[in-house]
Amino acid sequence: MAAKDTGRVLVEEWRDILALHARTQCELDRELHQHGLGASDFEVLDVLAESRAEDGSCSYRVQEIADRVHLSQSALSRLIARLEKDGLVSRGMCSEDRRGVRVVLTDAGRVRHTEVLPVQRAVLSRMLRPS
Repeated sequence: MAAKDTGRVLVEEWRDILALHARTQCELDRELHQHGLGASDFEVLDVLAESRAEDGSCSYRVQEIADRVHLSQSALSRLIARLEKDGLVSRGMCSEDRRGVRVVLTDAGRVRHTEVLPVQRAVLSRMLRPS
């Protein structure tokens, strides 16, 4: 009986986590849409903004981004193509591995990230630390 109750509690906790994630993701999408971004778009910009290569650029290999933003390779490729079309990132060959692609935050991407960062942080604060 106790094992069954423990299992049920775990399932309820898991569903609570999923519900909080879904609500937060929707709220992020709603707020960021006003700035021409979705939650996943911003997440990629945020990951890139946190990185600093030796030359001072903000860049990651596509696989490194995929590991951090939890998108499939194909979904991430489409998202990066859209961000590149909007001038927020650029793609280039990876000097360490010619098969790899490196994604770099452009100046416009850095400006957009800086403008939208307070919006994203406010949503996270409101959703994850309710008063």
